[in-house]
Amino acid sequence: MSDPLLNAVAGDSPARPSFALDSTYRTRAAELDAADPLAHVRERFLLPAGVIYLDGNSLGALPAAVPEALNDAVHRQWGTDLIRSWNANGWWEAPTRIGDTIGTLVGAAPGQVVCGDSTSVQIFNAVAGALRLRPGRTVVLADPDSFPTDLYLTESVADLLGAKVRRVPVAELPAALRAEGDAVAAIAYNHVDYRSGALRDLRGLTAAAHDAGALTIWDLCHSAGALPVDLDANDVDIAVGCSYKYLSGGPGAPAFIYVAARHIAGFAPALTGWHGHANPFGMEAGYAPAPGIERARIGTPPLLSMLALEAALGAYEGVDMRAVRTKSLALTDLFIECVGALGLETLTPAEHALRGSQVAVRHSEPHAVMSALIDRGVIGDVRPPDVLRFGFNPLYVGYADVVESVRILGDILETGAYKDARYAVRATVT
Repeated sequence: MSDPLLNAVAGDSPARPSFALDSTYRTRAAELDAADPLAHVRERFLLPAGVIYLDGNSLGALPAAVPEALNDAVHRQWGTDLIRSWNANGWWEAPTRIGDTIGTLVGAAPGQVVCGDSTSVQIFNAVAGALRLRPGRTVVLADPDSFPTDLYLTESVADLLGAKVRRVPVAELPAALRAEGDAVAAIAYNHVDYRSGALRDLRGLTAAAHDAGALTIWDLCHSAGALPVDLDANDVDIAVGCSYKYLSGGPGAPAFIYVAARHIAGFAPALTGWHGHANPFGMEAGYAPAPGIERARIGTPPLLSMLALEAALGAYEGVDMRAVRTKSLALTDLFIECVGALGLETLTPAEHALRGSQVAVRHSEPHAVMSALIDRGVIGDVRPPDVLRFGFNPLYVGYADVVESVRILGDILETGAYKDARYAVRATVT
């Protein structure tokens, strides 16, 4: 039997597709996997047998180094060294040490990234800090399609500081900056759209904001660890990002904030705590910010999560982010090609310059289809109203995974397996 995906790619239109892929398509994937310079990195992750994990854009797979790191953190550092670990095991320096490691992945020189609080907290402080760096300007422009938390927090900070938020689609942002630039303190946008996977023009929009005298706040949650960001080279002012997606830091892993060196001395976060004090163990009644990026620290960080994240970041040792990007585009190219042969619409841009590391596919019954996929060992997720999301972490996803996942998706659609009554029940987390 001929392969319908191959026929479709070649321009044929079989009357009734069958989704048992033939050896030609599998051979293509095998050849790509054999030539993959990142193939060996998959061994740095603990992936369950029989599972194709395409949800690393929501929660990264478990890096193999993490269990032993946590075992050491619990039994030796906490259990034996006790409070001495703040000095003996570098607990106190962990937020900046880990921040610098993340900085190497997002193009930030040392001393500009600190890690330790949630994404929500980091966004709150980023927006407040940006507004305070631009006194007299009272407008923040934000993407209406941003992840909801970004919008909630940006509007909350604006209310507290007497500013206002205007929701401006990305396509309209340059015009909005030209029209009211004198009033705009900052723009707050997601680098990669969480729903569609569309990649924003970070360099161009940052330059447009600067032309208007405004600062930039970029959310890197869906780009950090998946593609080169080059914060310093692109003259970004402030950025935040989580570490539990492509960076595989684990559920609830701490987030990070980047503040460009030129702004650190004037950066005044809204939430201040003793860890960000210039003399934290002086126990002074008045607050004096630390001179460096440490001023963005607040209180005691979640050390077990921090140490798990530090071990997880070891998966990037010796990995060039340009190679990660090259493989990401190749994986998503192949997936888009295969999904298109099924007759499904993708929301994710085909153009490389406009694509992150996920593919969003439309279907009228996304929850049922995804539930059926998960039952068959292909894990992705769903976003309303009709989006199936598939995230591709090039460190552990291979080309054979792409072919097999589409084969299973095609079978589920062709047979109508997703219409089974058990898939009509929606889980709490989708």
